[in-house]
Amino acid sequence: MLKKNIQLLIFSFGIILAGNAQIITDKQGSSSGSGSVIDEIIAQVGDLPVLRSDLEAQKAQLQGEGMTVDETTSCTILEELLYQNLLLNQAKLDSIDISDGQVNAEMENRLRSIEQQIGSREKLESFYGKTYTQIKEEFREVIRDRMMSQEMERQIIADVEVSPNEVKAFFESIPEDSIPLINEKIAIQQIVIFPKITQASRNAVIEKLSRWRQDIIDGNRSFSAVATIHSEDLGSAKQGGRIEATRGMMVKPFEAAAFALEPGGVSDVVETQYGYHIIQLESRKGDDYVVRHILLSPEIGRQELTDAATLMDECYARLKKHEITWDEAVKEYSEDDDTRQNQGSVSNPYTGDMYWDVANINQIDPQIFGLVNGLETGEISNPAMYSDMRTRRDGVRIVRIKNRTEPHKANLKDDYNFIKKAAENNKKEKIITEWVNGKIGRTYVRFDEQFSNCNFHYRWK
Repeated sequence: MLKKNIQLLIFSFGIILAGNAQIITDKQGSSSGSGSVIDEIIAQVGDLPVLRSDLEAQKAQLQGEGMTVDETTSCTILEELLYQNLLLNQAKLDSIDISDGQVNAEMENRLRSIEQQIGSREKLESFYGKTYTQIKEEFREVIRDRMMSQEMERQIIADVEVSPNEVKAFFESIPEDSIPLINEKIAIQQIVIFPKITQASRNAVIEKLSRWRQDIIDGNRSFSAVATIHSEDLGSAKQGGRIEATRGMMVKPFEAAAFALEPGGVSDVVETQYGYHIIQLESRKGDDYVVRHILLSPEIGRQELTDAATLMDECYARLKKHEITWDEAVKEYSEDDDTRQNQGSVSNPYTGDMYWDVANINQIDPQIFGLVNGLETGEISNPAMYSDMRTRRDGVRIVRIKNRTEPHKANLKDDYNFIKKAAENNKKEKIITEWVNGKIGRTYVRFDEQFSNCNFHYRWK
């Protein structure tokens, strides 16, 4: 079951690894090597093949998600694979360049996401029977190709804009019974107060890390062992604090310290938004580097937390007595850098919009759901504990419902931005369709006879 789940998870990231020993044949049975046939070419764009394993992998993913898979599904998947290959073929002709640094950063992000979801790096390595570094080498060109395709598509639609008249015309072209229903949405504001970290607490962490650093340099301790036991970065602690990264991935103070080291060197104590670190450089090649680090955060005492809660109680009481407006309270009390300059407005992390769909707010941020559930427009929640998911800082928060929209059929007055986005997407789709159909006529395209009855969106036939 674990192996199946890992496969589906990896396929969902658009990453399919092909072993070096794979034998690929076409329908006539010609072979690129010797041995048993385990795959075949079912379509081709330019000199880029589409393998049966590509098709079957995506079908397996859909089945794993409980969806029905039939011949129509196979046609839809094949067309997407043909489309991606057409983009990649043109990207190569246009000499679109994706740097090693871009590839490494994207690859690291994807692998970390997979690693977090399946449990650990060890499970990932166990599945492939290879080290993390070896897996990355196999991912590298797959990721590069995917990024080249994405860049090609971005260039095709880069200049797409829609005027107000085009938005109006698009909306008026939608049949009355097809106008979408908009769920209830709310705009949320917050005030956050973080406990003050005392200098004594900071000094204690710096002193502890400095002592460990000296022990490591003197050979009395192993960096890996200290990281495994003591580091508060739990993701890397399991690997002895080890992180593989490329320039631009880590916060600037961390990266500056890493690039200032020689292999084997250990940094002085480095402060970042996450706490305090010591860093050991294992290796560096160009913009890529491998380090180990130990992270500690200053402890927040009971008194500091009580002081933050007391200050929030004061803010809350003044608001309830109308001694201060919400906007004034945000400026005077809030310590959240992401929202205090914008009246405390909290944007949806998935859409970037200031409105949150009430139907799925619990899935997006359970912390907010627990506070806003049952609040009326303009009402303020009671103070509650808060944990910033980005910086991992604990604090105290109050939340206010700034505005609320009722469920309704989309209209230009209330949902202009939503309709504008749909109009832009519609225009982009038309431009892509024109581009694809134009390129098909000048590009070698073939697919197996078994797909000849597919009702494709583009003119592949």
